Amino acid sequence: MRPLKLFSLDTGADFARRVATALGVPLAAHEERDFVDGEHKLRPLDDVEGADVYLVQSLFTDPASSVDDKLVRLLFLVGALKDAGAARVTAVIPYLCYARKDRRTKLHDPLSSRYLASLFESLGTDCVVTLDVHNLAAFENAFRIRTLHLPAQPLFVDFVVERLQGDGNPLVVASPDVGGVKRAEAFRQALGERLGCAVGRAFVEKYRSAGELSGGVLVGDVRGASVVIVDDLIAGGGTITRATQAVQRGGAARIFALASHGQFCGNALVDLAQLPLEALAVTNSLPQPAGARLQVVDCAPLLAEAIRRLHSGGPATQLSV
Repeated sequence: MRPLKLFSLDTGADFARRVATALGVPLAAHEERDFVDGEHKLRPLDDVEGADVYLVQSLFTDPASSVDDKLVRLLFLVGALKDAGAARVTAVIPYLCYARKDRRTKLHDPLSSRYLASLFESLGTDCVVTLDVHNLAAFENAFRIRTLHLPAQPLFVDFVVERLQGDGNPLVVASPDVGGVKRAEAFRQALGERLGCAVGRAFVEKYRSAGELSGGVLVGDVRGASVVIVDDLIAGGGTITRATQAVQRGGAARIFALASHGQFCGNALVDLAQLPLEALAVTNSLPQPAGARLQVVDCAPLLAEAIRRLHSGGPATQLSV
């Protein structure tokens, strides 16, 4: 079997070390050097010739660097690894940037998710692994190389079950908008099977135009219920805020909000802290500030298991169900 090598950019090293610990392998060494003109270079310091290489890095903006800077660095490192003789390079990207721009909604709109796929393909990336993309069908159709999509659903089912112990209320899973109904329905079914009870469904009407949100009508009965709002991403927090307020007006007894990825742009965390949420939970696919009123669910073991299965020949696709 080819040796397994695990790399990350400097900005993703903390999370990559969690994955490395779960795998039982060290994080491989690399050089990441910035020049005075703003350019940079990256190269592996570990020998990767003939190796099965995994690059673990979420793509996001933080105070130190932009999402585009991280993307270019990751692409350049893919190219450097291939040139150094790596037998296979897999990009493990827990949070995949530009995944929300997957279709044209206005004249001459870009298809950014497809362009992103072309960039990874052009440098010889063999596989892309990600966690809970915005639109699974668009993600799978954008790439012409192997992809592996990992749902955070099992992690959140464990989280909710633990917090519902002794709860005698009716249980409802709600989507904060119509677009997320399929995701919420899959979670509702998994939660019902785990608990062995009936779980109701609900969703909140939402419209977005030029960045402005409207709507807020609740469809479904939540009176006296423990309600779990399920989404893939919290950015500005407007969608979760509207959904929580609608569920509260509907008479919910307890409200939980779950999202796979927490960007929390601007004052989102401050604003969300004012909501009547018993718990607000995200995974650590993106780094979260210390001290925030958040429950952070560790997704590193899930990614480590995906890497372990890909390296050993499977069955990795079972993790995508």
